[in-house]
Amino acid sequence: MVVAIDGPAGAGKSTVARKLAEALGFRYLDSGAMYRAAALAALEQGGDPAERASAARIEVGDRVLLEGRDVTDAIRTADVTETSSRIAATPAVRAAMVAKQRELLSEGDWVAEGRDIGTVVAPDAALKIFLTASPEQRAQRRAAEIGADWRVVMRDQALRDAQDSQREHSPLRLAPDAIELDTTDRPVEDVVSQVVGLVRDARRR
Repeated sequence: MVVAIDGPAGAGKSTVARKLAEALGFRYLDSGAMYRAAALAALEQGGDPAERASAARIEVGDRVLLEGRDVTDAIRTADVTETSSRIAATPAVRAAMVAKQRELLSEGDWVAEGRDIGTVVAPDAALKIFLTASPEQRAQRRAAEIGADWRVVMRDQALRDAQDSQREHSPLRLAPDAIELDTTDRPVEDVVSQVVGLVRDARRR
């Protein structure tokens, strides 16, 4: 079974997905971490980003491994973040990463989170959730993570939202059969509990 969780940055995808996977005993797939790992490979090795993305051996779980090396912290630098955002808009890079993600999701039970899981990577997912939150709260959450001014983060966030939703390939959008949940001012545990109930309902169908 695949549970797809999509939504913009700061909506709570990673936190909810991790806790949901723990609650269900499912494996957790952070698709954004995979793009970041591919970006790190491109920065370190040079050459065509799509070739780097296709050739890279990326493992995800509690830690992120690139060619067997733990890069969990290394993929969170500003350079990797910028490069990841840029190459993620490249059709050839997205095709390579989607192929890797589909291969992972083809076996077992997964909670997968990203921006195009329910629309592109796993359109047949048993349950699709789209998380949202107010722009202010999303920016405040992200700012707390990186130790920045939330107003600056919100300006950058607006640009990223526009890029994600307007790009030609795999834009961020709500799948027709996705359930939209607003996480503004909601405790994480409350959201996870609701989604656990939705998973149980989906399994009964």
